[in-house]
Amino acid sequence: MNRNIRVRFAPSPTGPLHIGGIRTALYNYLFARKYEGSFILRIEDTDQARFVAGAEEYIFESLKWCNIKPDEGVEEGGPYGPYRQSDRRHIYNQYAEELVKHGFAYYAFDTAEELDKMRKYLEERHAANTSYNTSVRMKMKNSLTLSQNEVEQRISSGAPYVIRFKIPENEDIEVYDIIRGNIVFNTAVLDDKILYKSDGMPTYHLANVVDDYLMEISHVIRGEEWLSSLPLHVLLYRGFGWQERMPQFAHLPLILKPEGAGKLSKRDGDKLGFPVFPLEWKETETGEIFSGYRESGYLSEAVINLLAFLGWNPGAEQEIFSMEELIKSFSFDRVIKSGARFDPEKAKWFNHQYIMKMDNKRLSDLFMPYLTTKGIEAESIFVENVCGLVKERANFIMDIWKHSHFFFHAPEEYDKEVIKKRWKEDSPVQLQKIIELLQKTTPFEREVIERNIKDFISSNSLNFGQIMIALRLCLVGSSMGPELFDIMPLLGKDEVIRRIEVGINKISVLYEKGWV
Repeated sequence: MNRNIRVRFAPSPTGPLHIGGIRTALYNYLFARKYEGSFILRIEDTDQARFVAGAEEYIFESLKWCNIKPDEGVEEGGPYGPYRQSDRRHIYNQYAEELVKHGFAYYAFDTAEELDKMRKYLEERHAANTSYNTSVRMKMKNSLTLSQNEVEQRISSGAPYVIRFKIPENEDIEVYDIIRGNIVFNTAVLDDKILYKSDGMPTYHLANVVDDYLMEISHVIRGEEWLSSLPLHVLLYRGFGWQERMPQFAHLPLILKPEGAGKLSKRDGDKLGFPVFPLEWKETETGEIFSGYRESGYLSEAVINLLAFLGWNPGAEQEIFSMEELIKSFSFDRVIKSGARFDPEKAKWFNHQYIMKMDNKRLSDLFMPYLTTKGIEAESIFVENVCGLVKERANFIMDIWKHSHFFFHAPEEYDKEVIKKRWKEDSPVQLQKIIELLQKTTPFEREVIERNIKDFISSNSLNFGQIMIALRLCLVGSSMGPELFDIMPLLGKDEVIRRIEVGINKISVLYEKGWV
């Protein structure tokens, strides 16, 4: 790399940031970090009609949750600011006018009615291209067909107009894409896109190219959906005479629905039972709530790992990567061209792997809010130990409760199916002997408890499975949970004995009266 690496993620605040956007930000971030470059966050809010309140803040919070940290941006500042396009609106007009001056763009005064009439005319004649293009521009009301005096009069009188790019006729535009190789576009299929709107705001195309140039962006890494804009952007660089400073392009594959047909949309997730947004989002107008990965119990590291593999692979069997490992391993030569199918089960798998390897202290910190919502107060060291025992069973943070609730509440009900199959007439007698044994057990630690109980069962020629299931029923209420010898020390001697005594009484009543 002989050029300073400067990449940008440039979302529009027109709604919540999709996980496809997070993946684009991630690939930009990994590339910048790998080559010690700069990662810029630029807000492209030129489309004021589609602006959504709260969307910009949502973008910032999403990237922070994912640990994708911009070097320059709206919040971070930097030498190439402002980083919000609406704060840069004063600079774009001069560039649009420069294109007009050099014959690469023109003023267009056509009204909405005239544009509709033009489209209907083309549709009636089954034209292949019904947009404002090379075949119709000379029949429309613009500075190519009007006299210079009339153009100047219209502008000076305040008549509304736009500035359109003048697409060359029937020319092949060839450009190299890092992922896709050489791509050729013919201008015959392109239209004269608006660069500058009548409201005094630039369109995406003009602002995007101008900002990339002024911010010295070296590589444009964006989604495949922007591939159709590439020839226009190349022509804009040519029109400005900036060819030598044109960035390299890399268009990422689409993220597809789980069945592989079509792009994953914002409504697919809740319809199919999984999030497609990093954070929960509430539509202000409708009140509709879309689930987020954070609120659904996913860890940000797992989401990042998942997204990294949606379109890229390291060429090795390793699947669990820290951010540092992703930075070291990432390269565009292993990014695929075709779409990457989203697999909800794989997302759960990644989350499970990260929960299993997570430090118990951090896991307990994440689990504590769930306990608080249930009105449970517990010492942090106790919660840490509980998390350590059950985390291998959990796909999500909230799953820990399902596998550990008996640590915080003594059972109020007992699994009738287990009682029916495993409880015996002599179970109360044997459990009473266990109580006597536990009362004498000191210290009340795993190894000592296990040795004493096993010795008791062996010396009395009892059925190990029967005794342990009966004991588990009293302590847990079912046959679930970690090893009893891990559960008992955490509950403590007094609580264990109390639960066995209560369990003997309640389960015996159910058993004797045949209620099971």
